[in-house]
Amino acid sequence: MKKVSIVIPCYNQDKYLGICLDSAWFQEYPNLEIVVVDDGSTDRTPEVLEQFCAALDTEKVSYAARLNDEIGEVERVEHLRYAPEGRELRVIRHDVNKGLSEALNTGFRACTGELCTFIASDDMLLPGMVSGLVRALEENNADFAYADMHVVDDTGRILRRFSLPDYTFEAAFCQWYLVGVCKLYRRELHERCGYFDPAIYPQDHDMYLRFAMSGAEFVHVPRVLANVRHHGPEREVHNHSNANWNRLFEQSSDLVRTARKFAQGEKG
Repeated sequence: MKKVSIVIPCYNQDKYLGICLDSAWFQEYPNLEIVVVDDGSTDRTPEVLEQFCAALDTEKVSYAARLNDEIGEVERVEHLRYAPEGRELRVIRHDVNKGLSEALNTGFRACTGELCTFIASDDMLLPGMVSGLVRALEENNADFAYADMHVVDDTGRILRRFSLPDYTFEAAFCQWYLVGVCKLYRRELHERCGYFDPAIYPQDHDMYLRFAMSGAEFVHVPRVLANVRHHGPEREVHNHSNANWNRLFEQSSDLVRTARKFAQGEKG
C-alpha cells in the first residue's frame, strides 16, 4: 500500500485548521503521512496544533454497543477518537512568515510518501478523496489525478459545484487554470521539475504546468472530493488581496500564454 503524504501549509487560520486536520486524518485510505507547516502564524494556530497533537494520544470517545439485560443498561465501547493505525503526523514551524511557496517547499521536501498532495488549511477533504485519486492514478497509469469540488462559504454551506474538464493539455491549461485544487500526484514529479517558485503568486498553476510540459500524465475524476472555502470580499488576503490581485492575474495570464505557445509548438 503506497504511502500518501498530505501537506497542510498554514498561516493564521486557527478558525479552520482543526476541521482541515480532521478531514485529513479521517481519510478512508489506510497509509497517510500528514505534514503541517506553520508559516510563522501569530494567531492561535500553534495552540490549535498543540491541542490536536495532545488529543491524538489522549482523547477518547464511545458508542452504544450492547444491551445488558442483567443490569438494564446499554454497555458502551470506548476507543481513541483519532485511531493511530496507518497515520503519521509531522509539524514544522517557520519562525517567521516566509510565504506560501516556501511553506509548501518545506512541506514537500519533508514528505516521505510515494504520492503527495497539499490542502489549504481553511479547506476540507472529503473522506474518499485520497482513496479515489489513488485508484485513478493506478487504473490509468497516470502521474497526476484531480477531482471536482464544492465551493462553500464560511459556515460550510455549498455555494456551487466546481466541475473541471476531463484532461487535455488545452482544456486544463490553455483556456485558464482548470486543474489542481483537489489533486494527488507522484512525488517524483518534484524531483523531475523542482518545487514551487516564491516569485510566482499562482504557484500551483506554475508548478503543475511544468509537470504537464515535462510529459506527466493527468487524469480527471468527475466526483466532488473536497470542499473549498470562498470567504467573500471581507477576507481577501494574501495572494487574493487587493494589493496582490493585479500581480496574480498578470502572472496567471502569462502562464496561460506559455501553455498556448507550448501547445502550438507541440502541434508544429
